[in-house]
Amino acid sequence: MKTALDRLAGVDTWIFDLDNTLYAAKHSLFDQVEVRITDFVADFLNLERTEARSLQKQYFLDHGTTLNGLVTLHNCDPEEFLAYVHDVDYSPIPPDPDLDDALRRLPGRKLIFTNGDIPHAERAMDRLGVGHHFDTVFDIVASDYKPKPEPEVYDALVDVHGIEPSRAAFFEDIARNLKPAKDRGMATVWIEGDSNYAQSGADEGYIDFRAHELTPWLVDLVQHFDRR
Repeated sequence: MKTALDRLAGVDTWIFDLDNTLYAAKHSLFDQVEVRITDFVADFLNLERTEARSLQKQYFLDHGTTLNGLVTLHNCDPEEFLAYVHDVDYSPIPPDPDLDDALRRLPGRKLIFTNGDIPHAERAMDRLGVGHHFDTVFDIVASDYKPKPEPEVYDALVDVHGIEPSRAAFFEDIARNLKPAKDRGMATVWIEGDSNYAQSGADEGYIDFRAHELTPWLVDLVQHFDRR
């Protein structure tokens, strides 16, 4: 008997967000990054941390990332920002052999699509033990520092890597970042974020599947494929 998961049987390109998606939010790595962002904003703009934290959040809401706000409004050096905010302790991310096995069994190519940068993605993947499964990382540098969910970033991803959207699936923890993927014909999987920002737009009809965490959901998917 067919199930909703059969809709993914024709997918040949699997696209994953990194932070709080490929590695789980429960490991709190991005909490460290957010503290570093606040510190950078405070130092760069000579602000008290409380004011810097408020501005950081406002830029995130208005510009997609704090970095985009700093670059647009204050001519910030993006490389300096990225190096600083990703200078964190990656050890809270444990190896994930179940994710490694699920990615191995998942047919087709795998890509990471992140508002972070390649060094950050590589360090996180090294901790998970899954980096060998991914063909490429399409990062914030590749998008000319324009963040998800800017539509042109998705077009660039598709063009650069020759993706047929109707045969692609995109996994992401921030619901609104799934809309441009859905608009282009991709299947969408929301890894349910806890914050109000991550949940904003989750009921607007562009989410095909929902999962609390990526690994158990992918394990179920590959087991479903095996039974077909």
